[in-house]
Amino acid sequence: MLRGRGSRGGRTAGSSSLVHPPPPSYASAPVTVPPSVAAPIVPPSIAASVASSSSAPNLPSPATVSIETLSAEVKQKATLQSAPSSQKAIRFPNRPDYGRLGRKIQVRANHFQLQVADRDLHHYDVKITSKKVCRDIINQLVKMYRESQLDNRIPAYDGRKSLFTAGPLPFTSKVFVVVLTDDNRGSSSDSDRKKREREFKVTIKFASKTDLYNLTQFLRRMQLDCPYETIQALDVALRATPSENYIVAGRSFFSLSLGQPGPLGGGTEYYRGFYQSIRPTQIGLTLNIDVSSRAFYEPILVTDFVSKHFKLNFSRPLSDQDRVKIKKALRGVKVKLSHSGKIRSCKVTGVSREPLRDLT
Repeated sequence: MLRGRGSRGGRTAGSSSLVHPPPPSYASAPVTVPPSVAAPIVPPSIAASVASSSSAPNLPSPATVSIETLSAEVKQKATLQSAPSSQKAIRFPNRPDYGRLGRKIQVRANHFQLQVADRDLHHYDVKITSKKVCRDIINQLVKMYRESQLDNRIPAYDGRKSLFTAGPLPFTSKVFVVVLTDDNRGSSSDSDRKKREREFKVTIKFASKTDLYNLTQFLRRMQLDCPYETIQALDVALRATPSENYIVAGRSFFSLSLGQPGPLGGGTEYYRGFYQSIRPTQIGLTLNIDVSSRAFYEPILVTDFVSKHFKLNFSRPLSDQDRVKIKKALRGVKVKLSHSGKIRSCKVTGVSREPLRDLT
């Protein structure tokens, strides 16, 4: 990082003596300045103002007025030149020149240049009557209404409240009813099938139109403000497919297909994955990809996890000390329940004091 340091210049008047203008009655008389005394340089406008005043003893000296005026002008010009167009204004520094000495080499970087089609992106707000299986609901909505209601478009969903499409949808606001079927392994009777089907309402409402022209102008250094909304929309579009195929954690994706996991101890192991993000650079938009790793719990039964890492015997009730240890280790962990013939996903919130046989 290069840091610049500013400098301020000024003029200093001699401290030996100052020459004041004569009284108004002697204004026409010539004034002789001794060679040993340096007369301050005063602008004509200031000199005329001082000469026309009738109260000479109360006037500031011409040197003081000149220094204050010049300082104010310099400060004002510096403020006008350094003020950006907005708080988010970013401009790449100008490259002075290219090197001519030495030998040219190629450097490989984990940036891959992107080419974006010249199509406007449309942003829609999404409201779902559930917060747990939002991606599954949107995927089911696309399957059910893609041809009839979505103009055969495949939207990119960020997993929360935003949805983006390349081109407009044939409506500004619409409510969809989505029926989601749980992937259970229970009985195939009609009663069980009705229990596994859940109905959700999804509201899609137009929010804004993202123009790629501003992004193009910014990359050409013709615009100061970085269009973050456009970059966010493109980032969501590129993350849509990996989000369906891999485990999502922040901006990274993990899967067993990306490499063998490794043990970390304490019932955990690390998964291999990758990180991706869109970055504006001097050569254009690039996709930054990097390797990533994250700790996960081993995919084993909860009873096997407790027996293996806490050395406990389930033939007797848990003590309060052991119960607190297990609660700290498993709190917030997602587990799958299959004891009733149906697979359900839940989060561990605590461990009961009473054993399962005593609970009703």
